[in-house]
Amino acid sequence: MIYSMTGYGKAECLVANNKKLVVEIKSLNSKSLDLSVRIAPQLRSKELEIRTLIAQRLERGKLDLSIYYQDAAQGDATSSFAPINREAFAYYYRELIALQKELGWANNQDIVSAILRMPDVTKVQDSSEVNEEEWAVVLQTFEEAIKQFNAFREQEGASLYQMFCEKLDAIAALLTEVEPYEQSRVEKIKARIEANLEQLSATTQQAIDRNRLEQEMIYYIEKLDINEEKVRLTNHLKYFRETMGETTGVGKKLGFIAQEMGREINTLGSKSNQSEMQIIVVKMKDILEQIKEQVLNVL
Repeated sequence: MIYSMTGYGKAECLVANNKKLVVEIKSLNSKSLDLSVRIAPQLRSKELEIRTLIAQRLERGKLDLSIYYQDAAQGDATSSFAPINREAFAYYYRELIALQKELGWANNQDIVSAILRMPDVTKVQDSSEVNEEEWAVVLQTFEEAIKQFNAFREQEGASLYQMFCEKLDAIAALLTEVEPYEQSRVEKIKARIEANLEQLSATTQQAIDRNRLEQEMIYYIEKLDINEEKVRLTNHLKYFRETMGETTGVGKKLGFIAQEMGREINTLGSKSNQSEMQIIVVKMKDILEQIKEQVLNVL
């Protein structure tokens, strides 16, 4: 079963003082683990441990982890993660206004944004560290969020698996559509060569070495033979399916297999000197591009 790198998990737990602990995890596709952590000030001393835990549990993806407290009565809409420190804001505002008057600075449009970047303006004043009992609650809530997050990834992975199977079946079906044109293509090549020979003068035709001509025709037709490409492409389709059945962490491997499939389809196109076959190859390329786009989201 494959897993998607797109995921979402959220867990909540009531704690003391009518507060609610919220752990939220989001992820998008990325070549490696790209972790962004935003946690409540009470947990700053645990940030390294939190980063280590999530790195051990999640392999790849652009991850956004938020752990914060909010008033239980306010619900999800209002978070107490980083409220405005009114005293600090008022202090910086008075200082900047005084400095503005002193320097004769007329433009005050950026004062608010400047104040919000000042120290302590959006810092929660209650920054006491959590004790061991509170930390155990955080870990339990964190584990629940991870569980929901992985369930989301598994569900998305199942959708990707179904899509990949459909695309692989489509390429295999198109590959069978090539077969009727193979023999007719060889006959057309022979007929075209014979027609060109007939346009030569009688003297020139008598001087032609027929044995050598047959050898050259066989060599030319063998260069256009696509049986090897068909066999290799069929094997790649089979290997792609087998790889999807492996454990997690197969996204990069599936990407490499898709690249090999592309090489065989491109070779089919270069050997296709018939419009019907070239149309089929174009359809294969279109489907393969859709596979490559979605492979980037496989864990």
